[in-house]
Amino acid sequence: MALYAVCSAKGSPGVTTLVAAMALAWDRPVVMADLDAGGGDLALRYRDERGRPLDQDLGLVSLAALSRRSTTTTPIGPHLQVPLGGPPILVGVARPEQVGALGPAWGPLAQSLAAYEGDVLADCGRVTAGAAVTPVLAAADALLFVVRPTMEELYHLRERLGGLAEQLGSRDMHGRRIAVAVVGSDRNRTGASDVQRLLDASGSGATVVGVFVEDAKGALRLRYDLAGVPARSVVLRSAGVVGSRVRELAAHDLTAATGV
Repeated sequence: MALYAVCSAKGSPGVTTLVAAMALAWDRPVVMADLDAGGGDLALRYRDERGRPLDQDLGLVSLAALSRRSTTTTPIGPHLQVPLGGPPILVGVARPEQVGALGPAWGPLAQSLAAYEGDVLADCGRVTAGAAVTPVLAAADALLFVVRPTMEELYHLRERLGGLAEQLGSRDMHGRRIAVAVVGSDRNRTGASDVQRLLDASGSGATVVGVFVEDAKGALRLRYDLAGVPARSVVLRSAGVVGSRVRELAAHDLTAATGV
């Protein structure tokens, strides 16, 4: 259906946690794809339905190996694993060194993710200039940047959006496909609007889609136990709002592109 690339411009503001929370709150079939160049965390955090560790050789690495040898788009289904209490996962690399080894497979990988019959939430981690995951960002129906509302992180977000505009082209970066989730407190009523004003002033074209609420207890449970997170927890409710608004942005962009 649609590919959503979730990433950060600086530091570790909680990309993986937001991906997991959005996946649990998603209202249609979805897959979590671990594409973090720093090394995947999803396989380390979760176990399969029998309580066994997820297989780190089955996922991104096995999909890339087939993609290199195939002349057609390789389905991702056979490379997915199902964790206890959560949606399927495409396990990422175990070591950062493996990212470079994937080399030209990133283009076909992006095509495989975009062709999946359900939605894909791709955890792209921190995105730097010339990042290996750039083909995935270009293929995504929407990009979602996660940021804390600090001067440093907002500065790096603005600069990264500008750099991506040069890499991906003006349509991708100045359309309505770029979303921003602000990590913060649900008691801060002005944080998201403040970030939106800054983004508007920079001409990035990005849209703040909501606040991902920092709930330490809920986030800790989510980190290791997908089955144990209450559906009405603040972490899932806030992620659900962010997810629904990102889908609206992607649908708007696809409608404009197809003329439907």
